[in-house]
Amino acid sequence: MAKTQILVLSYAGCGTCKKALAWMKAHGVEPVVRPIVDEPPTSKELAEWIPASGKPVKKWLNTSGQSYRALGKEKVDAATDAQLTSWLAKDGKLVKRPVVVVGKKVLVGFDEAAYAEVLG
Repeated sequence: MAKTQILVLSYAGCGTCKKALAWMKAHGVEPVVRPIVDEPPTSKELAEWIPASGKPVKKWLNTSGQSYRALGKEKVDAATDAQLTSWLAKDGKLVKRPVVVVGKKVLVGFDEAAYAEVLG
């Protein structure tokens, strides 16, 4: 049986991404790492990944980043899910990190318990 590829969308300067990748290394998980700023998730990927994550699109926003602050909370609150998804596809720094894709499962952010459950 083929091993499922683990894709991690990560930003090198992100402390949470570093923690998640260190956790994976310590647990023998070897992901394929994609730089989220250079290659943000596409609209097509987001259309699959957002529902697979079980989180609403607003939970995909990196609310502590400059991109979010530049948009402003009012503009984000008034935006439709389609607008938010479009913005996420255009700006990797707007996306909460890391994004981990394992088959049909998608994790957003770093939650040790969720990583242990999905990644073993």
